[in-house]
Amino acid sequence: MNSPLLDKSLDFSTQIVLFYEVFSKSKKDTTIAKQLLRSATSSGANINEAVYGNSKADFISKLHISLKETGESIYWLTLLKRTKLIEYDFESLLALAEEIKRMLIASLNTAKANK
Repeated sequence: MNSPLLDKSLDFSTQIVLFYEVFSKSKKDTTIAKQLLRSATSSGANINEAVYGNSKADFISKLHISLKETGESIYWLTLLKRTKLIEYDFESLLALAEEIKRMLIASLNTAKANK
């Protein structure tokens, strides 16, 4: 099943994995980058689980988890941007995360309205 939200989350996860590879080579402490890697990939994984959920309640629950993980990813990206530990295009990553967040909120609102 193809879902624009799932496609965006996979794009985001891919970009975060590639960012992590660059960051880890910088010889800086990777604690924050690892947190970002976990939350960003978890967001996409939960969207994938929602798409294949076995009930409306399961779908909504997985999207809620994904929304929380996306919010956490935005936090870590913002922190990494502010620390200036590495030069990177954080704006494009943040823009994609914000777009996913908006899509998740819209999907949740639609799913809850159609209960």
